[in-house]
Amino acid sequence: MTSPSSPSNPRHIALLALLAVQKGAFADAAVDQALYRSELESRDRSLMTELVYGCVRRQRTLDTLVAQFAQKAPAPKLRLILHLGLYQLRYLDQIPASAAVNTTVELAKTNGFAGLSGFVNGLLRQYIRASEGGTDPLQLPEDAIARLGMLHSFPDWIVQTWVDQFGLQETEALCQWFNQPPTIDLRVNPLKATVEQVQAALSHVGVESDRLPYSPQGLRLRGHVGAVQRLPGFAEGWWMVQDGSAQLVGYLLDPQPGETVIDACSAPGGKSAHLAELMGDRGVVWACDRSANRLKKVAENAQRLQLSMIQTCAGDSRSLDQFVGQGDRVLLDVPCSGLGTLHRHADARWRQSAENIAELAQLQHELLDHASTWVKPDGVLVYSTCTLHPLENEAVVQQFLSTHPDWQLEDPTQWFNGAIASSHPWLTILPHHHNLDGFFMARLRRG
Repeated sequence: MTSPSSPSNPRHIALLALLAVQKGAFADAAVDQALYRSELESRDRSLMTELVYGCVRRQRTLDTLVAQFAQKAPAPKLRLILHLGLYQLRYLDQIPASAAVNTTVELAKTNGFAGLSGFVNGLLRQYIRASEGGTDPLQLPEDAIARLGMLHSFPDWIVQTWVDQFGLQETEALCQWFNQPPTIDLRVNPLKATVEQVQAALSHVGVESDRLPYSPQGLRLRGHVGAVQRLPGFAEGWWMVQDGSAQLVGYLLDPQPGETVIDACSAPGGKSAHLAELMGDRGVVWACDRSANRLKKVAENAQRLQLSMIQTCAGDSRSLDQFVGQGDRVLLDVPCSGLGTLHRHADARWRQSAENIAELAQLQHELLDHASTWVKPDGVLVYSTCTLHPLENEAVVQQFLSTHPDWQLEDPTQWFNGAIASSHPWLTILPHHHNLDGFFMARLRRG
């Protein structure tokens, strides 16, 4: 039997990662680091990953349950141990309740809480008893916002933002969608392979995939696939990982061979590469980013995909003047709060704040003001974000238009042959409707 503190025990490794997150590490980095140091088999790696991301996502719900069943607040480390036990009982049907309880009690014993193992056992068994008969032990407040936030584990301010835009019912569906594990989407490089060719190569190694409905180059992988770098076609540049929503941005910009296209905030380069592919690798794509280090990733991706037309430029796009009047098309995929990708970044819901949004919106206004000067007369700019917050989306575009009368919005749906509907002159991708990351995009033309 594996020791509870062994490097081959998935629950112990999960606890180490959760402790790192508690100290400020990003969840992705904490998982990668913990897995690197562990000796876990493939199946246990999956369990450990599920436990960490699940406990981080469901943190508010789990905290509420601990407060409900404990007479006094446990120490921070013991709280995480209880989170691991409660998460398994509440969300992982494949783990027997007895196994969830016993492994959590052992975890407490080997992590300095032997004297409180009875408390851990009692709390978890109390939760099980309260769940009998199909009732939910979680006691929810009457206030609708707090109720949704507590049940689905989101801060009230995010819930309120979405309820104001979409209403209670839509917001609940959105919250539920964001609590599902993320999928992996690929964008096939049409200069090197066909979608059918990639599907066949993946199927040959036991990885099945489905076509993405809105992207001619998109595939979604099914199930657990392991390290994507080991999948067929990666080294040959046949494809790169990119969510289906992010793929739509390239189609909306619709770059043409021979043009000068500028990607203002490009790193790590997925969209720059897509633009180059759409242009048949003819013309120039300037990939700009204020981080010279992150631009190395852009160059690496371009090299692997065998794209020669991408040039990099390090610098803040609010002050790059060499591009004024040079761009046939400009892509401005701005830094944002990422509220459309909360399933991918388990801790992002706890890291962002209403105050951050105001700061980001100011940055976005400044970027749009300056990047618009790069566009030639009758040229196109696409403004996009991976968030679902109106201050970063509609408000930025509307303010820009109010001070730039020579610009106008173009109906985005025509670039998708009506496959994606929009009642506004911009496109909002809602995850629970489109089964894609949340995205906002607006196509602007200069007069």
